[in-house]
Amino acid sequence: MDKYLMGMDIGTSSCKVAIFDTKGEVVAQTNGEYHTYYPQEGFVEQNPEEWWNAVCEASKLCIQKANINPEQIAGVGVAGQSWSAIAVDVDGNILVNNPIWMDRRSSDICKILTNQLGPQRIFELSGNSLQPTYTTGKIIYYKLHHPAVYERIFAILQSNSYIVYKLTGEFSQDKSQGYGIHCYDMKEGTWDQDMCAQLGIKASILPKIYECSDIVGAINKTAAEKSGLLEGTKVVAGGLDAACATLGVGVIHNGQTQEQGGQAGGMSICIDTYKADSRLILSNHVVPGKWLLQGGTTGGGGVMRWVERELGDRGTAKERGLSSFDYLNEIAAAVPAGSDGVTFLPYMAGERSPIWNPCAKGVYYGLDFSKTRGHMVRSSMEGVAYSLKHNLDIAKDAGASVKELVATGGSANSLLWTQIKSDVTGKDIIVPASDEATPLGAAILAGVGVGIYDSFEDAVRRCVTIKRMHTANKDNQLTYGQGYKKYLKLYDLLEDMMQPQEN
Repeated sequence: MDKYLMGMDIGTSSCKVAIFDTKGEVVAQTNGEYHTYYPQEGFVEQNPEEWWNAVCEASKLCIQKANINPEQIAGVGVAGQSWSAIAVDVDGNILVNNPIWMDRRSSDICKILTNQLGPQRIFELSGNSLQPTYTTGKIIYYKLHHPAVYERIFAILQSNSYIVYKLTGEFSQDKSQGYGIHCYDMKEGTWDQDMCAQLGIKASILPKIYECSDIVGAINKTAAEKSGLLEGTKVVAGGLDAACATLGVGVIHNGQTQEQGGQAGGMSICIDTYKADSRLILSNHVVPGKWLLQGGTTGGGGVMRWVERELGDRGTAKERGLSSFDYLNEIAAAVPAGSDGVTFLPYMAGERSPIWNPCAKGVYYGLDFSKTRGHMVRSSMEGVAYSLKHNLDIAKDAGASVKELVATGGSANSLLWTQIKSDVTGKDIIVPASDEATPLGAAILAGVGVGIYDSFEDAVRRCVTIKRMHTANKDNQLTYGQGYKKYLKLYDLLEDMMQPQEN
């Protein structure tokens, strides 16, 4: 009887569930939707119970579409969005909506903690600066503003570990998500009790730490009934979505680099020695003994979703027999490299690395009566590419050299956008055959955990193939070199305006 693996991905806009054969081929894939809530300025929340309901419906449908027996699924892995702070009581009940990675409510808290402890003390232990988007500030926010909730917290979970809990009844914390909590010792992969005390976080609410491919537990009866999975099926700890995607495109060796094109953008450079830079993000890879030096930006595929919603022309696209996104690609391709001087700052939800400004805003510069919708679309793509280059330049300065990029996410399906990124960065970009890198990475973790793959090298060799490659256009590189300088200067000139405004 053939064996299969299931990968789940708790994304920002939706969840994805996919079933793979042992060669990494998608047998079936389904999605589930949930809401994002914006209760006030700087607050961005989701309800993890909605994640769970969406995952279960997607899982049932996926098994039906695959036309397989649930007993053929050998293991389940879960990938998830970063920097959650899911507060649950001893029975696993959610105590408050989860502030997701875009949430900035703890800005003042992070400034105070950084001043009290010193940025160097925090950075030396965790490998990351203390930012409001991370988990740490959100936990302290509960303590200060919801003390009754804080007293009831039994565990703080991440997006993937919450779903693992719902599947198995076991609380866990995987290593790749540890970097969001600044009492996590990035070198040792353990909780630091002294830093917990200095930050004011109860160490008891931080779950046991697992390697990402470790088996945490098995599908319990309740989860089996709701998800369609077989009771007793093994579930691994899973990991950060970006790290799972990095594995899913075969980036497991030193210097290999994943370019992220999901809702958020950025890159993940695989390194085999500890190398932190306060301007970037450092996490454990889902592969043991490796780290990921990351650039994480808010302007990724989400920029194009916004552009499609606000500037798209679905009627014309339909008349042309095109999808709305394909039509946007077409009109953007008609505009020359550099968008005739239109430059876009893609800071649509503040910005993470390398500027770390939660108050940064998106900007179009260079508009006049001669400019078209196509100029705005292309400049949006170019702005995201500039943010990628900005992070790559900082990584190079930190000593992490990148030769080529391996693209992931929906953005990789755009030949134009991928070529723009190649032209802007000057790097070759490889596009793997699978469009499902994140759930594939989660499934590979399950496959390694249950013994279907002998090693991560074995899994990548069997599961990852290349579809196409983009090489930088030298003529466009000259144009984009000037555009990139303008991009950097625009933020420098506007930075003072992109700060908290006094009442």
